[in-house]
Amino acid sequence: MSNPSNTLLAVEETLHSVIENLIDGQKEFQKIGDELKDPTLKLYFLEESLLRAEFRGDLETELHQDGVHDIKESGTVGGTLHRTWGELKAALGGGDHALMETAEQTGDAAVKAYNEALDSKLPAPARDLLSSQAAHIQLFLNYVKTLRRNNS
Repeated sequence: MSNPSNTLLAVEETLHSVIENLIDGQKEFQKIGDELKDPTLKLYFLEESLLRAEFRGDLETELHQDGVHDIKESGTVGGTLHRTWGELKAALGGGDHALMETAEQTGDAAVKAYNEALDSKLPAPARDLLSSQAAHIQLFLNYVKTLRRNNS
């Protein structure tokens, strides 16, 4: 018989990994939205930043319902390095194309985080929430890849 506290810890670690990735995406898309010249794309990325915050809040609510109350929010070291690299590329004249490349890399990292989480054993409510969010993240990534290809 499995230990319920070990199961809760595994769920907490899994969801926390996705939450860190969402923090990275939220910060990255805010930065990209601020930098883009195209007003429609600017709005799109700012909305995606807000949506990452909403996704994070939904996952944190799930953790709270499971009894986890101390959720540390920081993002990942890789996300911080990625943002710094993206800022450097943009500063060196990469423009919107470089920003789309950074958005695509951020989207790839999110898809990976969600896939890893969905490969783990999770209770149905958490799995359903992650599946719904993952579907949106994949649509976002497909859109960004199309944008980047069409603007190459």
